Amino acid sequence: MTKRVGEVPTRVGVAVPAAGLGRRMGGVRKPFLELAGQPVLLRSLRPFLAEPRVTAIAIAVTREEVDNQPEWLTDLDKRIVVVEGGATRGASVACAIAALPGDVTEIAVHDGARPLVKPEVIGRCIDLACAGFGAVAGEPMIDTVKRVDEEDFVTGTPDRSTFWSAHTPQVFPAMMLRTAYSKGYAVTTDDASLVEA
Repeated sequence: MTKRVGEVPTRVGVAVPAAGLGRRMGGVRKPFLELAGQPVLLRSLRPFLAEPRVTAIAIAVTREEVDNQPEWLTDLDKRIVVVEGGATRGASVACAIAALPGDVTEIAVHDGARPLVKPEVIGRCIDLACAGFGAVAGEPMIDTVKRVDEEDFVTGTPDRSTFWSAHTPQVFPAMMLRTAYSKGYAVTTDDASLVEA
């Protein structure tokens, strides 16, 4: 997206939560697993590094990983800063957002364990955020969803054609996302839901 004369140039900051403990994978940290000979986190970062509007990337990892960064990450790109994440995804995103420069105009949040994002998805999400909207990568839900009551009895089957699975990146005007995170993020698993609140 081209800015008009006098407008602030687009400067996208990327917040990458990668501090999860891998509980669902028996303690295996997904961002540092190898996929076809490269760490998942590296594959997650490459499309953002290739996007010319990205001026800063903050990766939130565990304290141990801040102190003992893998060699491939240490010298990867001068736009990258590695910070200590929090106990939850929301806390890690907040740490990464806080580490981004104050002059970024849009902020993308992208999970460190999502290595297959296409550059055109990133570009489209950034374009929408530059136009003042929040943008969420996603796809139509293919699973059947059941509604249950407080006793876990099925009470209905919603029409899945109205549901989408939300993924990352999720990209927002910087002030919009910073404001949403300033109001709290304790149990969030999705950045757009904070902005919607």
